[in-house]
Amino acid sequence: MLYYAAVFFVIALIAALFGFGGIAVGAAGIAQILFFIFIIGFVISLILGLVKK
Repeated sequence: MLYYAAVFFVIALIAALFGFGGIAVGAAGIAQILFFIFIIGFVISLILGLVKK
């Protein structure tokens, strides 16, 4: 999932470079959402891993 967030971030940078503002904003938004989902999943897996032991 972090890979997809990075891919959308790169797409947003390229779109912004060429002046496609709407596409850049959309791709950056998707990248941000995927990044936060990754962080939440990571924290949950850490907590569950600590509880099991």
